[in-house]
Amino acid sequence: MNRRATAEGVDQNPLLAMLLMSSAMLLLPVMDIAAKYLSASLPPIEITFGRFFFQFLISLGVAVLTGRLTRLKGKQPVVNAMRGLLLGTASVCFFTSVKYMSVATAISIFFVEPMILTAMAALLLKEKVGPRRIGAILVGLLGAIVILRPNLAEIGLVSLLPVCTAVLFSVYLILNRLYPVRDDLLTIQFSAGLSATLLLGAALTFGGLAGIECAHFVLPTASEAALGALIGLISFAGHGLVVSAFQRGNASLLAPLQYIEIVSATLLGYLVFSDFPDGPTWLGIALIVGSGLYITHRERKQKQVSG
Repeated sequence: MNRRATAEGVDQNPLLAMLLMSSAMLLLPVMDIAAKYLSASLPPIEITFGRFFFQFLISLGVAVLTGRLTRLKGKQPVVNAMRGLLLGTASVCFFTSVKYMSVATAISIFFVEPMILTAMAALLLKEKVGPRRIGAILVGLLGAIVILRPNLAEIGLVSLLPVCTAVLFSVYLILNRLYPVRDDLLTIQFSAGLSATLLLGAALTFGGLAGIECAHFVLPTASEAALGALIGLISFAGHGLVVSAFQRGNASLLAPLQYIEIVSATLLGYLVFSDFPDGPTWLGIALIVGSGLYITHRERKQKQVSG
């Protein structure tokens, strides 16, 4: 899953921005592949806990080494905590979905996010959405239905979890529009890691006490713990690459590059699990990607007119 951010005070460099964004899209599916591999022996909620726990530790370590420990509280502690809670919940949904379906399929369904975000912005922020973008939203949702139809029949409602992830991430982006980011990347990474760790740690504790099979802590082996640490490191590095990219290039330039994630996930999924999307899934992917690209195009045109 890829994420956007912006910042001031960094020189614009479109070529470097594209390189950073492409690198992130190639790297992030490795995290999802590792999560799918671990889901054979560990509950997805524990895998997600590991992701944010190690992200928290890495952020804390970097802050100590760079003398920035006192800055970790940030200027928006409550908002930053809310960001972490949303990302933590979204990650649980996504890591649970890849336990039952291929990573490429889950990521493809997740990419209805631009359509959901556009609809939310119209409803909650009263942004104007014309008939063309409404049409693109409907086409994108049709693509999701094409992908979901066989998965709903085979694995049930769990196949809707990538849609839940997209909804939660759209809420996260709406929150960023309402409360623009005022802290640096390290503070945001630390806050997200800490709040998500506390949330998921509490969920695991409750799950263990209540005897909930899918939400209790399983003692990982050394290799599983190492893989969990790798997931946290990739999360930290991938987020950093995306933020750095959006600091140096505009959204309309970088947004289309997010679909490299589907290609990377498909290749890795085939190499590790022999998963490969079938014909109808590729049709759905084409509809979703086409709709996302068109929405990006219309947003760019809208900004040019308003600017």
